[in-house]
Amino acid sequence: MLGIGRTVRNGETIDHEFLQIRRNADGKIVYVALPSGQTEATFVLTSSTESSFTFENPEHDFPQRIIYRALADGGMLARIEGMQDGVLRGVDFPMRRIACEAR
Repeated sequence: MLGIGRTVRNGETIDHEFLQIRRNADGKIVYVALPSGQTEATFVLTSSTESSFTFENPEHDFPQRIIYRALADGGMLARIEGMQDGVLRGVDFPMRRIACEAR
């Protein structure tokens, strides 16, 4: 699975990230992130249910955990969390489906 995320401010993309979810050479499911201006980071799937997936890399600076959870309203919540400067930190990214505009 391939994906891309971008941060837009005042109509301009200021940041982007390329994403993959795939099997690695050991057959494990991994989440591979390549944020703009940073090196690639790989997170291993550590738990999954019908409605959530958790990927972890305890050696990564921040985050060490990435969680995707389906919501009852049809949306999805992505969460990154981990230790940063000795403090447990988390950031939520709520998502919902929207119609694509045809141009």
